[in-house]
Amino acid sequence: MVLVLNRTYFPEGTQGVLEWNGTIVCYTIELPWLQNQRRISCIPEGEYVLVKRFSSKFQWHLHLRSVPGRVLILIHPANDAKKELLGCIAPVSQHSGIGKGYFSRKAFGKLKTLVYPVLERNEEVKISIKSKK
Repeated sequence: MVLVLNRTYFPEGTQGVLEWNGTIVCYTIELPWLQNQRRISCIPEGEYVLVKRFSSKFQWHLHLRSVPGRVLILIHPANDAKKELLGCIAPVSQHSGIGKGYFSRKAFGKLKTLVYPVLERNEEVKISIKSKK
């Protein structure tokens, strides 16, 4: 399974549309692109393997493996990139401004429903991050 995240960059944040097989799964918010600087920038475009991860803070969520120059880049709920993200990706049901969105937990639930069964079958799930053309 390969999810495709098409991004649009703005100085205040990054907006995205996450699709699978040409169908929109959810929208995303991220920090702005600041040359992959830790904790203040979104991550570089590319293809990353997703795995399930558990933490006390986020419970079950997704972890992007092998992000160049970064560790613990996650997909987890958040509605305001600048206040709640440190380089991670947050699914949202709708954009409400640059780097902001609504109903992140609902969007994340939809994403988990799609991805977790595939991971539980020990099949690979990747996310391909690109610029929106």
